[in-house]
Amino acid sequence: MPNIGPAELLVVAILFAVVLMIVIGIVMAARKGNQMPMPTPMPTPQGLHELVTGLVRAGRKIEAIKELRRHTGLSLRDAKVAIDGVAMGHDLWSHPAMTRFKAAQPTALPHTGVAGPDLATRVRELKAAGRAEQAVYLVRGETGMGEREAELFVEAL
Repeated sequence: MPNIGPAELLVVAILFAVVLMIVIGIVMAARKGNQMPMPTPMPTPQGLHELVTGLVRAGRKIEAIKELRRHTGLSLRDAKVAIDGVAMGHDLWSHPAMTRFKAAQPTALPHTGVAGPDLATRVRELKAAGRAEQAVYLVRGETGMGEREAELFVEAL
């Protein structure tokens, strides 16, 4: 049996410590990678407009594009075109891709000028009449939601 001196014990201890630190680093990185980022709440349409307009006026168009994409999920191209429009003095909501994010204004009833019921009320009425599929189409048309999102919205009411 070989004799192990203090120098050899020190080398083994250092190697053990290095391996342990590597394993801990890998575990920490794996945990950090598995964490879901907290979604940022969608600001109100007015808040989003103020945010990106302020960034554009400050000469920070790239940040404005990033913020617009972060809050809306727009493609890079659509966000850039919308921000370029804001830089030229256009309203943020004038870009076609932005219409689905603008707060739905109550529509006036024909020939009366009186605002009609909100979307949720109209969806409830359609559901009560057994017309859930039409309610889904209504939600998709007025909000720009996908089919599954609209179905979940209708089911929740």
